[in-house]
Amino acid sequence: IDLLKDLDMPLKDIQNYMSNKSPERFLDLMYQKKEEVVKKRQEIEMKEKIIEAKIELMEEAAKTDFNRITLTPLPEATLYLSRNIENISNEEFVEVVSDFIDELYISNLDSGYPIGVITKKEHILKGEYTNYSYLYIEQPTPKEGHPYFKAVKGDFLIGYHVGDVSTVNLTYKRLLTEMERLNLTLGDYVFEEYIYDSIVKNHEGEYVTKIMVHVQQKV
Repeated sequence: IDLLKDLDMPLKDIQNYMSNKSPERFLDLMYQKKEEVVKKRQEIEMKEKIIEAKIELMEEAAKTDFNRITLTPLPEATLYLSRNIENISNEEFVEVVSDFIDELYISNLDSGYPIGVITKKEHILKGEYTNYSYLYIEQPTPKEGHPYFKAVKGDFLIGYHVGDVSTVNLTYKRLLTEMERLNLTLGDYVFEEYIYDSIVKNHEGEYVTKIMVHVQQKV
């Protein structure tokens, strides 16, 4: 009985088993409990990975100068994408984000990394900095059976926007000016991720967004 209690078996189920014991029933019970323990262990391991990713991101942010713009080579990354979200309204965007979070939870794809947005080159050139194409989340250890997007390996001009989205155009102008100064041209995509959001800051004016602009040397 102590074993069954240790395995979190409800008292009613223990009584049912004790009233009709057999080796076969006990074996079935042990297989069932093993499956439950394996599932719990997987859930704990997933939570641990999420916590480790959050710690890594916060420690890196604490050492970052948000006023600097840097040219940084980034490795190829595997991303899980939402559906295409170009030209949707603000209300639809909120709904898409909520659906994407639910999708990550159901599919066990929450890696602990921030949910970001991808904007295509064509929209950046038009000054449509918030006309995003996809939501994404990085997948350091991709699971089989899901479609993924490979973020290109290459050089990225990285800057940080402090404040809400209404003034993000000013940060983009700084990035594009620096791009011209370095004789670079815009690549295919721009990636944005929150560094500080409502989870760690009380006011939108304190939010920090990391903007990663894929760039190439002008020919």
